[in-house]
Formats: sequence, structure tokens, C-alpha cells
Amino acid sequence: MLNEDLKSKLAEILPLISFEDGGEWLNLFVPPEELLPFVTQLRWTQGLDFDYLFCLTCVDWKTHFTMVYHFSSTLHRHNIVVKSKIDRINPEIETVSHIWRTAEMLEREVYDLFGVKFRHHPDLRRLIMPDDWVGWPLRKDFEDPVNMIRL
Repeated sequence: MLNEDLKSKLAEILPLISFEDGGEWLNLFVPPEELLPFVTQLRWTQGLDFDYLFCLTCVDWKTHFTMVYHFSSTLHRHNIVVKSKIDRINPEIETVSHIWRTAEMLEREVYDLFGVKFRHHPDLRRLIMPDDWVGWPLRKDFEDPVNMIRL
């Protein structure tokens, strides 16, 4: 399916989405409260069949976070990037780990490094940093006095 066809089909599913121009893949923004119902339809709507979540990360813009999800359909060979802007003070978003199992570890990584809480995640805990670690090392305001890291 071409990007223009995907764009039309996705806009039918959720008229609130906005698209980002440029790039090889279709990039779109979804309000965080609409993310779970929207991505559920991405997974199970015939013709879309986004059965593979191959990347999930977070971007710190100092004023807010953007959650970034890369989806692929192994059946149709099309890809999209779904982004959702979330609050930086209390970063929370619904988990997608019950739809794509790959999200379970990726969400733990984002939690560990950025402090984003994934509601209803089955095992949200630190993944890389020690359990007693204080802070979120990939946030722009993180300061490490030992290694003198300042972003």
C-alpha cells in the first residue's frame, strides 16, 4: 500500500491524527488518550495488519516527551511511525505490550531511561540501571556528578 493510500485509510480510522511531511515512511501524531484504540486497529484491521512493532522509544524535547513507535506489516510490507506527545512532569501512556510482545522489554527500557510510566504494563521495573538508581539518565535535565554528564 502506498503512503497516500495508508494516509487515507488511517484518517478514516482516527480523524484526529495529524501527519508529518517528508521521509520515506508515513509519520503521524496521535493524542495519547487515543493511542491504544488507534494502534489496536492498526494491528487488527484487515489491509493494515501491522503485526510487528520493531522499535519503541522516547524523545525528550525539554518541554515534553514524544513517544515514537515504528510498526511494520510483514504481510503487506508497509511501515509507519506513530508519535504521541506526553507530559514531561508526569509522563504516562498506556502499554501496548498485550498487543505486541516486543513492547514489553522496549517499554521497560523507556521507563528505565526516561521515567515514562506505561499503565497496565505486566512487569514495569528497571531493565538496565540498578534497582537503587536515582533518576532517569536519558532525560535532558539529568546530571551525573560522578561522570559530569550534563545534557
